[in-house]
Amino acid sequence: MLQLNFGFGALEADFWRFVFVMTRIGAAMLAAPLFGAGTVPPQIRVIVTGAIAVLVCAWTPVVAPPALLSLTGMLSVANELLIGLALGFALQLSFAAPTLAAELIGGGMGMSMATAADPVSGASSPALGQYFAVVLTVIFLGTGAHLNWIALIVESYRTFPPGTAWLAADRMELMIGFAGTMFTTALLIALPVTLILLAVQITTGIISRSAPSLNLFSLGLPAGVLAGITAMIVAAPMLTDMMVDISATAVGNAAALLAQ
Repeated sequence: MLQLNFGFGALEADFWRFVFVMTRIGAAMLAAPLFGAGTVPPQIRVIVTGAIAVLVCAWTPVVAPPALLSLTGMLSVANELLIGLALGFALQLSFAAPTLAAELIGGGMGMSMATAADPVSGASSPALGQYFAVVLTVIFLGTGAHLNWIALIVESYRTFPPGTAWLAADRMELMIGFAGTMFTTALLIALPVTLILLAVQITTGIISRSAPSLNLFSLGLPAGVLAGITAMIVAAPMLTDMMVDISATAVGNAAALLAQ
């Protein structure tokens, strides 16, 4: 069976076109860090995906494969999934930078043991990672970057028309470059605090060697936590600027995948 046929003619063709358009949008929503979070009900994701698909069907001349259940149709669906996942994953890589920075800072402060279940990713993350994720989410939504990302999804139907264009190998190389940028950004976020923590740990080590009777853990752990919190308060303005840059970079990475 190559195509389901319920005898509704043009209405049926529009229905399958609508479902086909939802494939790319749904894959992008699933891979994105905010829209694909475990706390977002699946019904909400389906409603948002359908709403965007209605706009795409109205604004762009998207044509579904004539035989959606044939081999050619399945390859077109796989292409839609690949493009959607790439757009969402480009956003995901940028959002992972604060979590990596929180791992570095938490390790220096001795707070690696303070982990909690992250409702966004579903995995365990340090307490500082929760704080960074909340700040980045607020800034991302406050600057309207999510609207720019949704606009890129709509624009992707002009850059990669369904059934005519696949993601080339150079786009996959871009994804690898995005991963390198993620590690660099995480290092820049954690560097000021970790330098201060390094100085505190060196000082604590010198004191413990000078006075062996002192308990290193009872002295070093509170000093590291206090120095880390103080350094984060001092570096808060810089952290905000970094989060704004991450939001812009996330959308810029997704736009780079669509560049000709």
